[in-house]
Amino acid sequence: MRKINLSISGCMGRMGQQLIKSSKKNRSFKLVSLTENRLINKKIAGIKPIKNSVDAFKRSNVIIDFTVPKCTLEILKIASKLKKRVVIGTTGFSKKEENLIKKFSRKIPILKAGNMSLGVNLLMYLTEIASKSLGNNFLSKVYEVHHKHKVDYPSGTALMLGKGIADGKNKNFYNLIGRKYFNKKSFPYAKKINFNSIRKGEVVGEHEVRFSSGKEIIKLNHESFDRALYSEGALTAATWLMSKKAGLYSMRDLLNFK
Repeated sequence: MRKINLSISGCMGRMGQQLIKSSKKNRSFKLVSLTENRLINKKIAGIKPIKNSVDAFKRSNVIIDFTVPKCTLEILKIASKLKKRVVIGTTGFSKKEENLIKKFSRKIPILKAGNMSLGVNLLMYLTEIASKSLGNNFLSKVYEVHHKHKVDYPSGTALMLGKGIADGKNKNFYNLIGRKYFNKKSFPYAKKINFNSIRKGEVVGEHEVRFSSGKEIIKLNHESFDRALYSEGALTAATWLMSKKAGLYSMRDLLNFK
């Protein structure tokens, strides 16, 4: 079987490092390039990292990107010229940036997910079902915990879960975003969806959705223990994307959740 030529952007980041480890263990992939936004004077996995460019990605079949929104859009601009597939694990996009990603997806296949875990994507699916079933008699909120190094909040996964709540109610997610709390011991329910983000230690990831009627509370949660969960999911996404035409896909498409 012919190997998939892989490029990893943000190779010095936590997920970049994990992706390198997982890709070296996966016989379906050949790592051909690594990129970073600063000069790196050493080889990583036998490859000298360079900045995002046509030269960086010209040999690649697929690019996996876990960076920051500005970098992701730079990569998509290059990838669209070269007709390369892109798996996006970056989070924290604005509404305008989300629309730009949709525009690029008209030219190339893109799979974008705030979380590459099977369990988390199942949690989102269950959140949507619960939100639809419980209706407007229940208020909801989202809680998440990540390691102290994570900058953006709420996490991309927390926002995914919020969107699941909104989709279940057939409402626009952006109109339902409530207050965004940071490191609070407790936070309230509201008519909109409130979020609370905790940053501590080296926690890989915990997420919980709560629905309350005032008389009962329903909790849906997921806890991650190993970052390889996300890198292996991203490699699965990259393999799946190889057979797809231009378009914007999600892990839900890959997992065939209806």
